[in-house]
Amino acid sequence: MAENNTNRKAQIGVTGLAVMGANLARNLARNGYTVALHNRSSEKTDALLEAHGSEGDFIRTETLQELVDSLESPRRILVMVKAGGPVDAVIDQLVPLLDKDDIIIDGGNSHFPDTIRREKDLAEKGLHFVGVGVSGGEEGALNGPSIMPGGSAKSYESVGPMLEKIAAKAEDGSPCCAWISTDGAGHFVKMVHNGIEYADMQVIGEAYDLMRSVANIEPAEQAEIFKQWNTTELSSYLIEITAEVLAQVDSKTGKPFIDVIVDQAGQKGTGRWTVQSALDLGAPITGIAESVFARALSSSNSAAREQAQKGFTDGLIATTGVATADPEFVEDVRRALFASKLVSYAQGMDMLSIAGKEYGWDLKLDTIASLWREGCIIRAELLAEIMEAYKDEAPANMLLAPAFNKLMEELVPSWRRVISKAVALGIPVPVFSSSLAYYDALRRDRLPAALIQGQRDYFGAHTYKRVDAEGDYHVMWSDDLREVNAEDAHVH
Repeated sequence: MAENNTNRKAQIGVTGLAVMGANLARNLARNGYTVALHNRSSEKTDALLEAHGSEGDFIRTETLQELVDSLESPRRILVMVKAGGPVDAVIDQLVPLLDKDDIIIDGGNSHFPDTIRREKDLAEKGLHFVGVGVSGGEEGALNGPSIMPGGSAKSYESVGPMLEKIAAKAEDGSPCCAWISTDGAGHFVKMVHNGIEYADMQVIGEAYDLMRSVANIEPAEQAEIFKQWNTTELSSYLIEITAEVLAQVDSKTGKPFIDVIVDQAGQKGTGRWTVQSALDLGAPITGIAESVFARALSSSNSAAREQAQKGFTDGLIATTGVATADPEFVEDVRRALFASKLVSYAQGMDMLSIAGKEYGWDLKLDTIASLWREGCIIRAELLAEIMEAYKDEAPANMLLAPAFNKLMEELVPSWRRVISKAVALGIPVPVFSSSLAYYDALRRDRLPAALIQGQRDYFGAHTYKRVDAEGDYHVMWSDDLREVNAEDAHVH
């Protein structure tokens, strides 16, 4: 039902009724909340009410003033508009209409520095700003998403129970929603979630490509393989939908559906933000970065790819050397996929750990992993083990946790065989290979970084440390090659 201009008050208002906003509003109403609706054009409000008005208690409003007036105090307003300037524009319009301790909630994919800025600005005005990461797409928004809120602890006392009620529920019944930390922490965690998602999708794509290019396994047969893989430790939402995509047949041509899709992957920015933020933090998320670059190469470099296919003939696949659907090769690919998937989660968790220290966020990594068990795109069986790995004393790296340390050792031989085969046949596996390099770099006793530091000292007097003494040192490269203590020689 919906009414205008009544004395009833709504517990929450939603402005911005595109699909995500509309579905969250419906989710709130289905869960017993009275929801005030607002959209810049009232046509969307009316369309929602006509189609779904019977799902719960709605209040229709036409202006932001009406929206504000329809809400109980402290007011809670969920903003679901395009990230960037549109969010700032709505905030600017709302602020003069609000009272102390009212709460503005941004449920879009905003960049976390914007959330930090907005939270600070509104706190100075006596208002709360909550940046909420929401994952699960349109279906999740309606039926239960993974929700990652950041903001003041006080604001969470008001909005938290609502968000927890509409969130997805894990197998143990707990909501996939919890307070992350202050200011931009929620949107940061959602951003890293999306970075892991990019890597996860890319390694699945690389597994598909290997099985088709090397072992001649067609999409329909691969659909059955992925369906079986979803009963193993690889069980996840992305593996599940991969089986469905590969099973699909194009109705126009009768060809496998995947063969009529242009091989250019798009992106909306969160993966790129993850890599940019990792560079600022010095977080080595190599696999996630390669997945972002792989999308860029597929799309923005399409002209170069077209010319390269004609100009670079060396390394093209001449023969597979693998029997069709060789079960040993397929199992190697599965194990390599799982190893690469583990690395993408490990890199994401490592980035969260580094960010917590940098931005002063008290991030509970076991709690964050628990939020991803249901409702979101990267939901997977292995998240239960990730939760356990961070439950008490956090490991220096997720892969060093007992549950994963031994497992990685078991997966590595298959991983190396698959990558060697791909390299020999000229099949690009950027995330498989960069993830293995990351693992090898972690476990190597000496890295070539020692030579790089020597080079830096030679051309820029950047100094170096010794393995057998404290302090910083410099070699007088342009003089008599004496080693000197950098502080004594005033080298900075």
